[in-house]
Amino acid sequence: MQRQGRKRNTKNLSMAKVTNSFVALLLISSLLLAPYLSISEAADNSVPIVSGLSWSFYKTSCPKLESIIRTQLKKVFDNDIGQAAGLLRLHFHDCFVQGCDGSVLLDGSASGPGEQQAPPNLSLRAKAFEIINDLRNRVEKACGRVVSCSDIVALAARDSVYLSGGPDYGIPLGRRDGLTFATVNATLQNLPPPFANATTILSMLATKNFDPTDVVALSGGHTVGISHCTSFTARLYPTQDPTMDKTFANNLKVICPTVNSTNTTVMDIRSTNKFDNKYYVDLMNRQGLFTSDQDLYTDSRTRGIVTSFAINETLFFEKFVVSMIKMGQLSVLTGNNGEIRANCSVRNADNKSYLASVVDELPVEEAWSDL
Repeated sequence: MQRQGRKRNTKNLSMAKVTNSFVALLLISSLLLAPYLSISEAADNSVPIVSGLSWSFYKTSCPKLESIIRTQLKKVFDNDIGQAAGLLRLHFHDCFVQGCDGSVLLDGSASGPGEQQAPPNLSLRAKAFEIINDLRNRVEKACGRVVSCSDIVALAARDSVYLSGGPDYGIPLGRRDGLTFATVNATLQNLPPPFANATTILSMLATKNFDPTDVVALSGGHTVGISHCTSFTARLYPTQDPTMDKTFANNLKVICPTVNSTNTTVMDIRSTNKFDNKYYVDLMNRQGLFTSDQDLYTDSRTRGIVTSFAINETLFFEKFVVSMIKMGQLSVLTGNNGEIRANCSVRNADNKSYLASVVDELPVEEAWSDL
């Protein structure tokens, strides 16, 4: 009897250990997964939404919108993952100039050259514009003309981040397409150049209500993509920028043997086509490609933020999502403003707006006052 009791106690203790181990494993797993599962929820709760936009804007009018875009982009990226960086950059260059209104997509006209002809946009990928037009055609075939080109650009940028390894997150929709494009001067004034230092970038983005954390987080988009030599050879010739790692500089000189070299190189030497936090590791090793990159680590106001993102990818993802949702609402057109273009590159010829009301989520959250 005593022997059976001891066996039963031993068995109970073993089961208890297994149970406790399993519970501990579940607890650890939940703690590890929690940051990833809460990224979108945290952003939803922390970023005010502009009046006229909604998290479920096309729920009724185009319920398969996001599935159509993601499915097609997955095919595109399976063939050429480099296009993800091109689409992400397109969204940046649209929003920073005249707001997220699809104006960067417009061709020039008799009134003057379009935004695409401005120097900062000359290196935008031609394929990115083709992809957006193709997505617009697919969406219209499925739903009719109810989705704006500017919303498609925003969704394509989000999926570019996710499908290249970054966080998945929701974005408010309901943008309308602008009727005009910005001048070349306005484009130059609103897109920070690669040779800008941290002071210049912080000042430029402060006018758009971005704080230093936003600036560093959005700069993380440089973790994917390529750059032309002319964007950084001033750091190599005639004298090398002392903030640049010597080995890194020597390798760049092989790729870009002259100031005016037409070659290209990767933005992030550690993980070229993967959206992760290695860009910040590059900066800590003095291997940032642009002055606007490396100076974020050199400057005391942003150095700590760079370091925190370099050692904590989850933190970077969380802040990036918040900053992207903020950026995606810059000076948006909603409601009866703007139009829904039939062709993303030109204003509707018949001047009809096609502004059917398709908002499904009411009431809309309080407007963000200072956009």
